[in-house]
Amino acid sequence: MALKCKYGRMYRKKIFLCILIVSEIFFLSGCKVSYSFTGASISPEIKTISVQYFQNRASIVQTGLGQYITDALIDKCKAQTNLNFVNGPGDVDFEGEIVDYNTRPQTVAADAQAATNRFTITLRVKYTNSVNPDLSFEQTFSRYEDYDSRYNLDEVEKELSAKIVDLLVEDIFNKAFVNW
Repeated sequence: MALKCKYGRMYRKKIFLCILIVSEIFFLSGCKVSYSFTGASISPEIKTISVQYFQNRASIVQTGLGQYITDALIDKCKAQTNLNFVNGPGDVDFEGEIVDYNTRPQTVAADAQAATNRFTITLRVKYTNSVNPDLSFEQTFSRYEDYDSRYNLDEVEKELSAKIVDLLVEDIFNKAFVNW
């Protein structure tokens, strides 16, 4: 008889736990809580987004880089948000420019020659949030990749540019939408 009672208590605990979980689900679904598996935290009032073309104002102008950055930011926002893109200013708007694009010697070998070079891309970004202006910002973002000086920049530029742009776009997106 004691064995039967023990299983009865376990059964009641499981039922209670199930009821608790189901009630939490109904409670949370009735609240205005936004979940995102991407980490983005976007107000439900924000419906539209726009990304303006990133002008290249660096002393070294790499053809197509402005469009590449613009497209990468658009792709990231499309993949990570449900916002509708508009041509004019949206509820949130990105605009920016490439302000630096350079390579410099980083470390020197024993023979006084550069052992590694550092390739850097720097962007100035203006993010405008018309729904909550306190979240708007103007900031400079810079990322770099080091490469062996045995290579010319033109040999590694495409691969390094892609890595750097991915990092920059991630930084910009996180600053705008991820509130950790």
